[in-house]
Amino acid sequence: MPKKVFVSGCYDLLHSGHIEFFKQASAYGDLYVGIGSDKTIEAYKHHKTMFPEEERLFMVKSIRYVKDAFINAGSGVMDFIPTVEALKPDILVVNSDGSNDEKRQFCEEHGIEYVVLERVPHEGLEVRSSSGLKKALASTATAPQGDTCQLPTRLDLAGTWIDQPYVSEYAPGWAITISLVPTFEVRERCGLSTSTRNQIKRIWPLHLPNMDPEMLARLVFCFENHPEREGGHISGAQDAIGICVPGLARHYYDNHFWPERIETCNEAGILSWLEDHLCLIPLEPRKPGCSVVAGKDINLPKVKALTQAADDCWQAIMEKDLQGFAKAYRASFEAQIAMFPAMIQGCVQPAIDRWSVEPGVLAWKMPGAGGGGYLALVVDKATDFCQRHAEAIPLTIRRAGE
Repeated sequence: MPKKVFVSGCYDLLHSGHIEFFKQASAYGDLYVGIGSDKTIEAYKHHKTMFPEEERLFMVKSIRYVKDAFINAGSGVMDFIPTVEALKPDILVVNSDGSNDEKRQFCEEHGIEYVVLERVPHEGLEVRSSSGLKKALASTATAPQGDTCQLPTRLDLAGTWIDQPYVSEYAPGWAITISLVPTFEVRERCGLSTSTRNQIKRIWPLHLPNMDPEMLARLVFCFENHPEREGGHISGAQDAIGICVPGLARHYYDNHFWPERIETCNEAGILSWLEDHLCLIPLEPRKPGCSVVAGKDINLPKVKALTQAADDCWQAIMEKDLQGFAKAYRASFEAQIAMFPAMIQGCVQPAIDRWSVEPGVLAWKMPGAGGGGYLALVVDKATDFCQRHAEAIPLTIRRAGE
């Protein structure tokens, strides 16, 4: 009797790489496929599926290498557990980029052979991946809105508000940002610089042009803050820089809207280290009419606390010092809310109370001006934390050249 072989995945943008994977897996026995449900994918990957689960099930079942397929009843990365417990397969096959210790341990505990396959294309065909297809769709699509938009967003790590002259007039200092690949739905009014991102969409609807990142950031800043702009508010330069400059950046402000200098880090080890320790928790968006500058209280000691925290944060990142990073990250947020207490109005403080005591959480802050949107966490291990909490969003930092 052939052995039962099991694989699991979303299979939303079904492509030749999936078919070749099924072919290789079926060489071990009769192949059964678990498919992520619409609900699981939306909760874990934070976007809706291209094809509903019943349509994906029909397509996978129609592939000749597949004995049968099912919609997984579980949730998160391990959503296949109920399917495996019912099917009782002999072998679990995964791609090398989908392998992890949790899956391996699960197989050991259940007496299932664990097989890891390298991603190899069918002879004569190109290597395919779902992320690669999404990028290709983005580069050829004409619609200015929707999931095909690959414009980056940004997350500020420390020093936020120093890019406003009414803050840096007390003391100069750095703001620190990372540019993020939009692997999740970038929601409006949530602290990830969507107002600046939406201005960019008016010029480049789908992706940034290939040009010097600092010059691009200058162009975006000037476009967003044109002289006739209503209301007189000048968006901080850290938004444009955080979006346009890849990797990790810090920018030095001294009583001017544009920084005196910008320093960047695109060292792969450091960027991967940051990805290993950062994630987002979605909250309610900042409410219309919410003023985070109401009741602001800015003075020299408070601004100095903000600038010192940014210095400490950068140093800790360069040294990959997790405890130092967490301490400086929290100190930066505490300096922010000392000057702008309205940042934690509404849903924010209850969210901090909830997540600050969660195992594995080392520090927390609001992205951008606060008032809602996301809680940005420093955690001991982002992959494990996101597996334990389906609502948590892992982050991908945009590398230079992407």
